[in-house]
Amino acid sequence: MSRRPKAPPRLYFSFRSPYSWLAVRQLEDRHPEISRQLEYIPYWDPDQVTLAGVSSRGAKFHYQQMSKAKHLYLLQDIRRLTAERGYRMRWPIDRDPWWDLPHLAYLAARREGREAELFKALNTARWERGEDICTRDTVRRCAEQAGLDGAVMTGAPEDPDIRAEGIDCLCRAYDDGVFGIPYLRYGRDKFWGLDRLETFVDVFAGAPWVPDQNAATAPLSPEHLNGHALISDAYDTDAPGGCG
Repeated sequence: MSRRPKAPPRLYFSFRSPYSWLAVRQLEDRHPEISRQLEYIPYWDPDQVTLAGVSSRGAKFHYQQMSKAKHLYLLQDIRRLTAERGYRMRWPIDRDPWWDLPHLAYLAARREGREAELFKALNTARWERGEDICTRDTVRRCAEQAGLDGAVMTGAPEDPDIRAEGIDCLCRAYDDGVFGIPYLRYGRDKFWGLDRLETFVDVFAGAPWVPDQNAATAPLSPEHLNGHALISDAYDTDAPGGCG
């Protein structure tokens, strides 16, 4: 058996990415026992406030806007993948998106132990109804569907503690070498893209994580970022199966 990692697998997701949506649905449909053991960490294109906080920690945001050719390919690819899986989808149109809003709302929901409910509500709104989840009205409706206070969730970007938590997430992503979504990290193994999902499942099955009852599991600290980045400024963002 492979060496068992000491920490649970981490799944970096984005409400922006259709591949992230498909990866989580596939995990929940085919491997629900594994999906429940993942640590979900949001990853998004930050606004200037969040980006400044990330930069002040010595981290960077490794994401580049895709070319028109890649975008057209993505549209075709997602139609094919959803049809293969029998999923219903309505492609959303993003008008002046503010991705901090839904992702920080997710972190606010996590504090109340209802992040799974909001995660599902936001993904359903975006990918099954084609709604703009970067507006406060949509996030409020999703929050209320998830049994949360809509005003608290839509006010997450104005909460300095939630902002700081969001910055921590993006710094962890930098430390873990994230450059595209979905991205899984389990021990030293990294898996990018929907087409690597079953490979991750096989690795996890060979070395499942078992919580240590004698030690608390703490998130990785981003304080040691300087000098310990796992990726360089040169990277390829054009492989299929993920948004990168």
